[in-house]
Amino acid sequence: MKTASTCDCRPHFKSLAAIPSTYHALCTKLWLPRPIHDRKAAAEATAVADALAGFPLNREQEDYLEAVALFLREYEGDCAPRISGRQLLRQLCEENELSGADLSRILGASRLLGSMLLRGDRNITAGHARILGKHFKLDPGAFL
Repeated sequence: MKTASTCDCRPHFKSLAAIPSTYHALCTKLWLPRPIHDRKAAAEATAVADALAGFPLNREQEDYLEAVALFLREYEGDCAPRISGRQLLRQLCEENELSGADLSRILGASRLLGSMLLRGDRNITAGHARILGKHFKLDPGAFL
């Protein structure tokens, strides 16, 4: 079984069918979720999470991704400075090549709202945070 300290994999899945379908298979074939203590393990966990992101995962795959994300959040909480909700939103929009108008569509709001949120002209509300958390599969509190 591969562990966080021995996995050199950088998984990349071209289709949902290529992703192991059970929690056990994900643990044995990708990365065994466990507390992260160094940058190498964090990079490995991040690579696994990035490879799974964006696919319509089944329950076991979602549970696995949640476990990986939990260990990453714990590690990053210990090591990384907190960024604001607005900074997080900007980063996510950049990584996902989303414009202000795209963000407005996600929020189901006026075309201008997304740009206003990104510029800081409007604050992210709890309602916005819930929608963004669901869309990006993150804790809504990260946006507040």
